[in-house]
Amino acid sequence: MMVGEDKKFSKQLIGKTVVTKAGKKFGIVSDLVFETRTGELIYLVLAQPTANALSMDLEKAKDGELLIPFSSVMSAADFVVIAEEDIV
Repeated sequence: MMVGEDKKFSKQLIGKTVVTKAGKKFGIVSDLVFETRTGELIYLVLAQPTANALSMDLEKAKDGELLIPFSSVMSAADFVVIAEEDIV
């Protein structure tokens, strides 16, 4: 993936609804966290977390927002689909 394509892809993630492959809604992607040295996408920042998301032991940003590891993302189209077992 070219750098420009990566930027375009990451912009497309913001505002998408995050759901598990079982269909549980987790919230909305509000921001992204990158590794500054490599540019690797590490976390999705979750806005409007649902009870499903709040019941998980997710890492939190400094301001308390929940973080979803990007490694748990299975697909991203109309929704961002995550593997629930990969985030614990």
